[in-house]
Amino acid sequence: MTEPALWRRLVAEFLGCVFLGAIVVGSGIAAQQLSPGNVGLQLLENAAATAAGLYAIILMFGGVSGAHFNPVVSFVDAAFGGLKLSDAVAYLPVQVAGCIGGAILANLMFALPSVSISTKHRASGPHFLSEIVATLGLLLVIFALARTKRSNITPAAVGAYIGAAYFFTSSTSFANPAIAVGRMFSNTFAGIAPSSVPVFVVAEVIGGIVAVIVVKILYPDLTEDEAADIIVPHHLAAEPQNSRDSTGEPTPVNDVQARST
Repeated sequence: MTEPALWRRLVAEFLGCVFLGAIVVGSGIAAQQLSPGNVGLQLLENAAATAAGLYAIILMFGGVSGAHFNPVVSFVDAAFGGLKLSDAVAYLPVQVAGCIGGAILANLMFALPSVSISTKHRASGPHFLSEIVATLGLLLVIFALARTKRSNITPAAVGAYIGAAYFFTSSTSFANPAIAVGRMFSNTFAGIAPSSVPVFVVAEVIGGIVAVIVVKILYPDLTEDEAADIIVPHHLAAEPQNSRDSTGEPTPVNDVQARST
């Protein structure tokens, strides 16, 4: 099995996270402007745009990097042997930088200051528990579909899960340390105060650890190849080497096999 060069995967992860940050923050800003005073409708608009946008960007970049866009996803994948630990470490700063860049881009697209540190405090016991649940559920969706060879529906399933989790968790389902950091840089609907970010990140890491345990219980025979192709398959079978016939000319492998049968 072969995969794109690391630098290509890093570019894909960075661009995907830029779009993710722009979608989450930008749709929150638009919701505030379009539905002032109606928080329920604002959340619905933000959730719908995020779910649909996430589906689209997974399709955009998944064929190159697998479309993790999330450090917890990358490190859990490394725990199952689907990604080298060194690659997961390389993904981390790129994912965080991309989400920060996406938040800044969203601010600029709506004629706001490029950086405005959020003052929205979200840290509480229920929020902490919500982020554990949100992260656990996201990882179970991803790895269950990989193990049962249904990765073709993972982009839609991930988008649907995140859209639903906006409403069934009190934290509105960040489920991603990179986007939690990125949201600090926009004092708008989707923002989060810097003092609340550590609580969210710790909860998301715990959710990832719990997910490793649960996946191992549910799918003890999960293979490294299955883990390597989580979210969107991006590994290609190595091309067979041509053999040479008695004249020294290249002979396709299937011809050699046919002659030997």
